[in-house]
Amino acid sequence: MPTPHRSGDDHGTPARPRAKRPAPSRGTHDAARAMRSAAARLQELLGRTPESVTALRRTPDGWEADVDVVELERVPETTSVLGSYHVTLDHDGELVGYERTRRYTRGQIDRPG
Repeated sequence: MPTPHRSGDDHGTPARPRAKRPAPSRGTHDAARAMRSAAARLQELLGRTPESVTALRRTPDGWEADVDVVELERVPETTSVLGSYHVTLDHDGELVGYERTRRYTRGQIDRPG
């Protein structure tokens, strides 16, 4: 004889309905994925491994990130030349555009403006 389906526990307590988690929206990235995407897309285009993502902003159209890349390695390392790139991604993490906004040596520090 088949056992009837029982809800709740063995003490007769009724089962609580499970709270449904909202399904993640398709085509959206969280901040960590957006950072990785910005670095990966820039690496594909420039053929150089990004050094760091220094800024990340969500926009109505996706994400914007600032990514630093070593453009010219020198010895000592403090004289290596880096470029800062502004990268724009859509909601799916695909590259929409990029531009180099700054070029500097690793040992250089920003001076208050």
